[in-house]
Amino acid sequence: MSATVTTAAREAERVPVGLTGSNRVRTAGLLVVLLVLLGTCVASIAVGARDIAPSTLWAALTAYDDTVDEHVMVRELRVPRTVVGLVVGPALGVCGALIQAFTRNPLADPGILGVNAGATFGVTAAVGFLGLTAPLGYVWFALAGAGTVTVLVYLLGSAGGGRATPAKLTLAGVALSAVLGGLTTAIVLSDRETFDDLRFWGVGSIGGRQLDLVLSFTPLIVLGLLLALVVARPLNALALGDDLGTALGVRTGRVRVLVVVAVTLLAGTATALAGPIGFVGLVVPHVVRWFVGPDQRWILAFTVLAAPVLLLASDVVGRIAMPNGELRVGLVTALVGAPVLLVLARRRSVSGL
Repeated sequence: MSATVTTAAREAERVPVGLTGSNRVRTAGLLVVLLVLLGTCVASIAVGARDIAPSTLWAALTAYDDTVDEHVMVRELRVPRTVVGLVVGPALGVCGALIQAFTRNPLADPGILGVNAGATFGVTAAVGFLGLTAPLGYVWFALAGAGTVTVLVYLLGSAGGGRATPAKLTLAGVALSAVLGGLTTAIVLSDRETFDDLRFWGVGSIGGRQLDLVLSFTPLIVLGLLLALVVARPLNALALGDDLGTALGVRTGRVRVLVVVAVTLLAGTATALAGPIGFVGLVVPHVVRWFVGPDQRWILAFTVLAAPVLLLASDVVGRIAMPNGELRVGLVTALVGAPVLLVLARRRSVSGL
């Protein structure tokens, strides 16, 4: 047994690498992704249905004049929209990475396992039954819904005397998503005011939020990200199996609780702020894992930077895709993510955990 534990400990410390074979290369990769993120932020501020000259953009950021329409558009619409993407993107991506590691299912994400559906139902119930239309009012219901579904999915996946398997967890998540989706639709359609309040939020959008609201939500997401960093190393050990993880000194019960709390904070807050946005938590961690391997520490670091790239790029595409309007970012990520999910599901092997 001691020899097995020693071998497992060495494996946990020497996690297999991906396409990048050293920490130096990974660090350089992080810098590249950071540069791409900066470029995406510039595009998010500069690109839209209305063309604005670069000099006017710069003036709007450095010498704001509220009597100039272009300045107002940049400072009051595009900048807050970009900041929302920078806050919500990491939350969705890291939430997906945690769920994939926690369930040992590389095809899991908050949408597939029903976490987003739980948060959406919580918000819809708060708006429909209690009349809470302010995000700061219904965010707590989003957190309650996300946390409840996370626990229920794990309990249902563990039912029957066996351990939770990726297939059982996925089935439980899909079933709960269907039930909660039906209940959410029933609440929305039964009341016109609720429908009007949630029709744009319900498809996922990072627009229409003020900076003060975003700053109010940010501490919850930061707390979730910090908890994710805390459990990154233990998740590497648990990837070898619960028994070996326990033998290596990992307190599996504590890790599970921290993961559930982190997922609840990230998914619930992101959903309350931007609505249900799918596939970011599936695509980004999966692609990142191809490049950096299954070490959760590097996966989380890359995901924090790469997820907002996907979200902001999708939002920019949605703005210019239609000549007389725009596609909400939740629709664009679904159009991108659904084919990716089908491709991943058809592959004989997916990136390992």
